[in-house]
Amino acid sequence: MTAPVFTTLGCRLNAYETEAMKDLAAQAGVANAHVVNTCAVTAEAVRKARQEIRKIARENPGATIIVTGCAAQTEPETFAAMPEVTRVIGNHEKMQPEVWRGLAPDLIGQTERVQVDDILSVRETAGHLIDGFGTRARAYVQVQNGCDHRCTFCIIPYGRGNSRSVPAGVVVDQIKRLVDAGFNEVVLTGVDLTSWGADLPAEPKLGDLVRRILKLVPDLPRLRISSIDSIEADPALVEAIATEPRLMPHLHLSLQAGDDLILKRMKRRHLRDDAIRFCTEMRAARPDLVYGADIIAGFPTETEAMFLNTLDMVRDCGLTWLHVFPYSPRKGTPAARMPQVAGGAIKERAARLRALGEELAQAHLATQVGREHRVLLEGPRMGRTEQFTEVALAEDGPVGEIVSLRIKGQDGRQLLA
Repeated sequence: MTAPVFTTLGCRLNAYETEAMKDLAAQAGVANAHVVNTCAVTAEAVRKARQEIRKIARENPGATIIVTGCAAQTEPETFAAMPEVTRVIGNHEKMQPEVWRGLAPDLIGQTERVQVDDILSVRETAGHLIDGFGTRARAYVQVQNGCDHRCTFCIIPYGRGNSRSVPAGVVVDQIKRLVDAGFNEVVLTGVDLTSWGADLPAEPKLGDLVRRILKLVPDLPRLRISSIDSIEADPALVEAIATEPRLMPHLHLSLQAGDDLILKRMKRRHLRDDAIRFCTEMRAARPDLVYGADIIAGFPTETEAMFLNTLDMVRDCGLTWLHVFPYSPRKGTPAARMPQVAGGAIKERAARLRALGEELAQAHLATQVGREHRVLLEGPRMGRTEQFTEVALAEDGPVGEIVSLRIKGQDGRQLLA
């Protein structure tokens, strides 16, 4: 018997959970199976999941194919209808040891084909933590899952459930183990990271968690936070970003648009000026801060003038890295029922956003030439600066270590040292 083969689609959190599932599957004795951990963020993501399942079936006739993840949670009937699929497992169920025991070769014929319950009724965060997921240099720690907000375009709360937080003590203990294992950087991950703590006693904030980690794990060289909602950045988090050198100067912001009416129709919690003010004030407090952001092109009712407001906001915020999503309707969301923008216009606007992103990234790279950076080496000849900019090395270096390098050039995609 062979160990199951896992395919991960979508976000870093999915990749984290795949590592947890590998452990659960091994402990349960699951074998000779292919597990597809799906994404549901866009209709295209669901299409790619189905495409991947059909490819696995073609290349492995008669294979046991287990489908899980956000798309399996939001559209279990879609995957149950595929003849290639053996089992459909929900996002909560995929973290349960007893579910994996039921997928062992001697029991799989006795379990339900679809095991997907109401994720919105789940109150606890899966406690299956992974020590050391990531590269040999960087580890990812899930501190939060789910989302309490209901943005009109987003299906994710129905795939992930309501917000649940991992207690601070559990997080700190795990990070201590990671540092003892030799990791020099830890990234805090979650679905809606700035909502961390709202469901815990005393309702602590993300900034409280960050300060506690930095205080109680003094040997951790680098702490990084993944995507945040800037309007929900609490005072302690803002202070930590401004003053803590071990908290990395790179923030990925969930901005989505730069036109106030579109932001209201998205049911976002900030306006254009809020985003600009946050970016301006944080950079004034910490000049080396670099921003990335998620931006949606072609949201329903978006006019050309509204789109130009988004382009202007990207510049006004001083963004560097853009993650562009061409809007696609998700069945069951309010935005899917709004007047849609023509597909050609969506594609064209996404291309213009990406072109602006390329221009901004190139400008950032150009400003780094001649500077010295502390670079965490992810491979013998590749690392990242504190701002998460990729650096290519001319000679082999010690993987996992932080080294000082002078930047000698850039090739349009990465820095050269």
